Amino acid sequence: MAFWLDLMFGNPIGLLSMIVIFTTIGIMSYLMWLFISKSKPE
Repeated sequence: MAFWLDLMFGNPIGLLSMIVIFTTIGIMSYLMWLFISKSKPE
């Protein structure tokens, strides 16, 4: 846990990479939800 806190708040590059990772996860989960909800049979 201390490693993650140091990575996030210790340097701006670590924080930026964490933001990129979580944004990518959010976008991918949204696209998967969209794909699943569109491909459901009516």
